[in-house]
Order: sequence, then structure tokens, then C-alpha cells
Amino acid sequence: MNNIQRFGNRVENYVKYRPHYPAAIVTYLQERFDFTSGTIADVGAGTGILTKLFLNAGYAVYAVEPNEPMLAKATTLLNDYPGFTAVPGSAENTTLTNNSVDAIMAGQAFHWFNTEKSKAEFTRILKAHGLVVLVWNERRIDAAFEQEYEVLINRHGKDYVQVKHRNIEADDIAAFFAPAPMELKVFNNQQVFDFEGLKGRLLSSSYMPLQGEPGYEVMIDGLQELFDKYQQAGTITITYDTKVYVGRW
Repeated sequence: MNNIQRFGNRVENYVKYRPHYPAAIVTYLQERFDFTSGTIADVGAGTGILTKLFLNAGYAVYAVEPNEPMLAKATTLLNDYPGFTAVPGSAENTTLTNNSVDAIMAGQAFHWFNTEKSKAEFTRILKAHGLVVLVWNERRIDAAFEQEYEVLINRHGKDYVQVKHRNIEADDIAAFFAPAPMELKVFNNQQVFDFEGLKGRLLSSSYMPLQGEPGYEVMIDGLQELFDKYQQAGTITITYDTKVYVGRW
């Protein structure tokens, strides 16, 4: 599957069920790096989850996204913010002008980038001493439910092993930032779902079969069994480490 088009048929589930990012990220960048105002390129912005976090904090944000349905949804959701600009573009070709942004961010997206080409592009559009911020919500697999949920995803995911962001190691990220130093900050995050929410969360991932595709019914039956086994008061909690990698270029 063309990586740019992977999420085009999952936009609604993505908007409703993907985890957001802790607001503490904004405070951290303000206090630790003195990033209290400025213009951001949110590269691989998707439906605008990370974009919205910084729009709410008063920043101007270019939402750079190559997938047309996802960028259209971000525009629908965020166009009323005066600081929002939708930009059809990619990490390798943002279409932004030279030295035009104070920070570049990527939420749940860097593992899709061509690192060599995107680094050259980031260097081109970033102002001197600007920030580069890579963010992931990494699902924990500590609790019994989380471990069995991971098994279910591995069993039914079409190319999960190949594309999961855990394939990006800290050394890979450090190499991307080099020669600049990189700092990692980890935040707690979680989602609480009823069964329909848990199903939507599963189907928001590009590697899971959709309704009508082979393996869908068996997968959903397995998910229902998992939910029934571990639900408490009709809900399941998924916990995350929100990992934030920051460097100044």
C-alpha cells in the first residue's frame, strides 16, 4: 500500500479514536526550551491532533499532510483558528519557504518519513536554532489486557510488524538529530473505551482489516472476547507513554 494513502479510508475512526497528546507537552517546551510563541510546521499532521494542541496554545501552525482526505478533515475541524494553515505537502517536500518556521513537529508520523530527504527539508525550512520535536503515543504492554491486545494486533494486522513505530529505535532518532543533541521526555497518557470505542481504536490503525475484508469478522470476535474478559464497569483502559524527542538545530 502507498504510505501516503494508508489512512484515507480511516479518517473518521482516526478523528474519533486516536489518542490525543498531553497538554503538558506545550508547558514542557515553553519552560525547558523557552518556546513561548512562534510558527510551527506540523509535518504529517494527519487530521490535526497535534496541530490543535498548539493552536489552542496560541501558536501559528502549518499542517503539512500529503493525504488529501486527512488534510481535508483537519481543515474542516481547525479552519476557524486564525493560526491554522493547511499545506498539501510531505516531510520530503513541505512546499514551505526557506527559514520560515520556528519549530518542526511530527506526531505519530516520523516512522513514515524518508529520513535523509526529510532531514534536508527540515534544515531548509527551519530558522536557525529552531526546534525539532518528534512525538509518539506508544501503547504500553504491561497489563494483561494490553499484552493480549498486542497479540490480537500481531495476529490480524496485515503488516503491523513491518510498520509499527516501535521499529524506530532511539539510536535512529539520535542519528536524525545529530550533530545536535537530543532530549527525551516521557508523559503518561491513556484512553478509556466502551466496546465500540475500542473497536474504533483498533480500526484506526492502517494495518488492521476493515469490514468486508478477509479476517475482519474473526478479528472483531476476538476483540469482543478480549473486552468481555477484561472490562470493568463496561470500559477498558489503554495506557500510553507519550514520548517527546526534542533537539535544537
